[in-house]
Amino acid sequence: MDSTSCIRQQADIKQINRCKERVSELHGSFDYLSNGLELAGNNVRLKILFLIYEEKRLCVCDLSDILGMTISAISQHLRKLKDRRLIETERKAQTIFYSLTKEYEKMLTPFFEILDDNKIL
Repeated sequence: MDSTSCIRQQADIKQINRCKERVSELHGSFDYLSNGLELAGNNVRLKILFLIYEEKRLCVCDLSDILGMTISAISQHLRKLKDRRLIETERKAQTIFYSLTKEYEKMLTPFFEILDDNKIL
């Protein structure tokens, strides 16, 4: 037996169809955003993304010093972010710098502005 119920007087078929179409046409964007937010949902990775957003590029040693974590631990987080294309790399001699991809920078900017402006909690 179905435990969910909905009691409504009349369905707005136009609204339902419009919403279905909109969700369908944005399917790829929902996947893209969900992918980024899933990884950013981790406290450490969110901090890493925020620091890279603020500084434009950082190396693993910088992040290790800032967050007080081992290079190995930071590298594991960076690998996940890079594998899912939230960040990209640039090598300068022996140092690899990490920066946000343009797509995720654009997507994450409003979140980081809210975080910075409101000093939430």
